[in-house]
Order: sequence, then C-alpha cells, then structure tokens
Amino acid sequence: MKSESKAKSGYVSIVGRTNVGKSTLLNSLLGQKVSITSRKPQTTRHKLLGIKTYKEFQMIFIDTPGFHLDHKRALNNYMNKVASSAMKGVDVLIYVIDGLNWTEEDKQLMEQIPQDFTSSILVINKIDKIKEKDSLLPFIDELSKSYRFSEIVPLSALKKQNLDILLKIISSRLPKGSHIYPKDQIADTTERFLASEIIREKCITRVGDELPYRITVSIEKYKEEKSITHIDATLYVEKKSQKGILIGEKGSRLKAIGTAARIDLERNLESKVMLKLWVKVKSGWSDNEAMLSTMGYDLG
Repeated sequence: MKSESKAKSGYVSIVGRTNVGKSTLLNSLLGQKVSITSRKPQTTRHKLLGIKTYKEFQMIFIDTPGFHLDHKRALNNYMNKVASSAMKGVDVLIYVIDGLNWTEEDKQLMEQIPQDFTSSILVINKIDKIKEKDSLLPFIDELSKSYRFSEIVPLSALKKQNLDILLKIISSRLPKGSHIYPKDQIADTTERFLASEIIREKCITRVGDELPYRITVSIEKYKEEKSITHIDATLYVEKKSQKGILIGEKGSRLKAIGTAARIDLERNLESKVMLKLWVKVKSGWSDNEAMLSTMGYDLG
C-alpha cells in the first residue's frame, strides 16, 4: 500500500442512463475489460469496482446499472436503487450522457445528486458519432448554465479520445490519502462473479432484443485444479419458449455461447477452462424479490 504523504486516493462513481457507455468508459480508463458490455440496454446489473493506480494516484471507479424510468419489475427497481446509491459518499461523480441526448431521465437522475456535491464531471460520450459538430459547443454552454457541473468533458470511450483529459481532472480532485488496494489490482470482484458476467454477456449478444432482460446466470460449481478450472453454470429464463431460443436448433446457440465464454474466461483466468452450461426455466424470477435474493442480487 502507498503511504507517502503525497498519495491520493478516492472513489469515483460512473452514473447515467442505460446504454450511454458507462462500462465501456470504465474498461477504457482501466485499459482492461472488467465490466461486460453490449449494445443492449441494461447490460450492467450490479455495482462493480475497477481500480486504476498510477504515480501517486489511486482511482476506485464504481460502475453502475443504467438509470431508467419505463420499467417497473423488481429487477429494474433494484438496478435503479444501485445507481442512485452510487451517487452518495463518493469523492468524484462522473455523469455520462450519449452524445447530444439530454432526456427526462437525465433530469430526474440529476436531482438525486446531493446539493452540496462539488466534484461532478459531465462526460459527453460518443462524440465520434456526433454528425452536427457545430452543435457541441452550444450544447455544452447550455448545460453548464443549467447544472452545476465542475467540468464538462466531451470524449469517445470506445475510440479512447480525450481520456487523458478526464483522468487529469479526476486526479486533481482526489483527496489525499493512502492507497486502499495493491497497485496491481484492477477489480474488486470474485472469479465466480466474473465467470457469471462473461457468460451472461455472451448470451446477451446472441439473442433478440427482449430475451436479455429475462436471462440470469448462476455459477453452480467453480473448482480450480492444477492445470484447469471447472465451471458449471445454469442460465435461467422465465418461459419455456425462451429456453428454446437460448438453446437454439440442436443446441447450436448454447454451444456458441459456451465456446465464446470459455475463450474469454481462459484469457481472464489465465487457465484452461472446462465449461458446462444448462438452461432452466424459473418463471417470473425478474419480478420476484425473493428469487432475486437467491440469485445473488443484494437487495439491501
């Protein structure tokens, strides 16, 4: 742990609407993938810590589920609570939006930021996709007058544009204090959690628009041996028809999910992986708090 008087360390929360690129931003800032991503909304479901240590600075990033207003299932309520709680008790807040899109959800989420908070950074993400470039500066000017952001940073998390500017601003706002994590640690998650998230990511990217929100993954077995890691996982859906979609014709989709997940797991775990997957139906799991609790969702 770093203990010199010049050391700075703090918690940095990344919040915003669903599908604005928060997880991609975290991965780009860390230089390594620790949070799963997809083009589908609500991919992130849990609060995840990513750690970046360089020179005297240690930034402990908190990646959060996207805030959204239009769904009222227990799972959606859970994710909104996680997003809201991540705006309290942190040193720096990064509020991410998608290009020039400022919505009613943004307005409502902004109201939850504590009034006395003085280190909030607005990140305008995906600037590489903004066609009307001349609209960017007026848009920044309007938001700076309407909301009390400490800084506004246009960037592209995917293309890694202007990340150095964001890191410099964050580091300038960290409080003095010893580092909390070892300098080589980049995430604060278990390998079981990592495995479940990687498998879920591969499911999300291989099914239609609705099914991702009805899939969750439970790791039934995680056993490390000398040269191989054995992982057994159950993929839960809510309907028999969803089970058929996930398995695919003659098991083709499930096999593709397993192959892609195993490749990612072997890269992350630096070990050979024996992965076995099953699909089961658990009716109504995403709108049942008791079921959510048994599936690893901390409802607090």
